[in-house]
Amino acid sequence: MSGVSIAPLDVRQQFMTDPDLGAGNFLDHAATHNPHRDVPFIHSHTTDHRGQVVLVGHSLLDLVELRDRYARWYWANGVRPGEPVGIVVAEGLEPLLHYLALTALGAIPAMVNDAMRLDIMIRYLDHVGVVGIVADDTTRLASAYRSGPRRRPRFIALAAEVQAFDATTAELPAEYPYRHSPDDVCALIHSSGTTGTPKSTILGHKSFWDGKQPRMVRFPAEPYDRLMSLMPHTHAGGLSYFLTAVLLGLPTVVMGDWRRVVVEPVMEAFQPTMLASFPRTFVELATGDLPVKGAAKVHSWFNTGDSAHYGHIRRLVTLGERPAGLVAAWLLPKDQAGQATLPGSQFVDGLGSSEMGMALFGGLTTPETPRNDRCVGKAQEAVTKAAVLDENGQEVPAGTVGLLAVISPSLTPGYWKNDRLTRSFELNGFWLTGDVARMDEKGNFYHLDRTVDVIDTVDGPVYSLPVEEVLIADCDDLVIDCSVVGVPAGDGAGQRPIAVVRLQEAAGDPTPEAILERANKELAQAGLAPLAAVVIAREPQDLPLGPTGKVLKRELRTRHATLLTGGPDARLQ
Repeated sequence: MSGVSIAPLDVRQQFMTDPDLGAGNFLDHAATHNPHRDVPFIHSHTTDHRGQVVLVGHSLLDLVELRDRYARWYWANGVRPGEPVGIVVAEGLEPLLHYLALTALGAIPAMVNDAMRLDIMIRYLDHVGVVGIVADDTTRLASAYRSGPRRRPRFIALAAEVQAFDATTAELPAEYPYRHSPDDVCALIHSSGTTGTPKSTILGHKSFWDGKQPRMVRFPAEPYDRLMSLMPHTHAGGLSYFLTAVLLGLPTVVMGDWRRVVVEPVMEAFQPTMLASFPRTFVELATGDLPVKGAAKVHSWFNTGDSAHYGHIRRLVTLGERPAGLVAAWLLPKDQAGQATLPGSQFVDGLGSSEMGMALFGGLTTPETPRNDRCVGKAQEAVTKAAVLDENGQEVPAGTVGLLAVISPSLTPGYWKNDRLTRSFELNGFWLTGDVARMDEKGNFYHLDRTVDVIDTVDGPVYSLPVEEVLIADCDDLVIDCSVVGVPAGDGAGQRPIAVVRLQEAAGDPTPEAILERANKELAQAGLAPLAAVVIAREPQDLPLGPTGKVLKRELRTRHATLLTGGPDARLQ
């Protein structure tokens, strides 16, 4: 990790106004303009025979060489501009190399989480219409295509085959890298697919870059800064942080696993000053003994996707140290005042999605910040307008709960091959984020729930996230994590909220009734609806997670559908 790799300020400022720069060619711009192009800065990691973490660095020139080698393989196998290719490769740096190679050819990488269930994956790849698939394991994929009457891609190849390709045996197209138009599709990113074939979100060359320009001068990029990215790199968040790191020349370790048992040793070896992830990693890091050694130099935690819980955030911000003049990345103009360090770190709780193109809201928590449950801050600079709407698309007064909606140039152009689905998220000129929120008089937004997770009780809607906030923050001697869902009420009228909880190791063996009594006491003090039941998650499978670590609330609703109605689950566990 020796040598300065950070792009000079004048180069970063040039990136902010370059009309040709976008999601399809950012590597070439970085390699052309950063004078430190030969300094390793993007790190993968392995473990040696002693179990020690080994960091492997790659310079901009290394990334270009790897990209071109992969691109030669794709070109030799007939991939041409505008054609989608399925990338079913384990998280980490590897899928990003395929992204770079395919976009350099003008093709479209369809990034697929390799943990997706096979039948759902096949349906998704068929829907996209991929001309080929590159995967770590092709056996099941090839068998599935042989056994069904579906259209078979032109090739199903092992990722190892691409890695081992002799680049001297193949050519690149005469015009290379491909010159993207602003509206060109650069990638397809899928949703979780828990209810069927996943949605396929389009990332555009210009739109995916729009809004990120201020990061070139506002994202922490001092010579000592190091980023640890645990974002799934088959998700827009992972691509977003990778794009930012490459353009900045920011030393970054690209992780392929969000679990603490894997993350913490790499943290200790890399000593990041920043860590970016989905909420599940922060749950893991905030559980039990804190990762004091690995987080010794952390000044900023970046969360995106779903917003995080205060009960976890408040533990993490006690770690690390921050420059006295540090202001959260891209939230405010950079403050140059003060060079002393302060104990503790800052947590930037971003609310975003692949459809938004980036985190369009960001709440900031430091050790000194007063508690403000579910606040995700103000709309960011990339947002033309943010509002809370009623079902007719009209803005509601401050303090009123409604549908969160945004207008931003960073938004997705839509869903691949599904104009009808695209239109369903458009309302009165806004894009509906799929969230329920409210805005206060100062323009701060509060994230209350996903629209599909609102609990419909006879007394009105109950929003699951504020309830979870209280259980995790105010019952923290008992509960380390939880998920609140609605299930049919015992009298058949509407739903009632229940909580599936993970216990603290030091909690002993409390009964569900005791937890329920304690939780409802805290909820009453907070002015929130009571729970009807508590289920203790005694095994990992009792709180099921998706491939990116997201709790599968739909599965919990199905699993406990008869809990209150007298069926086989009608018991406190």
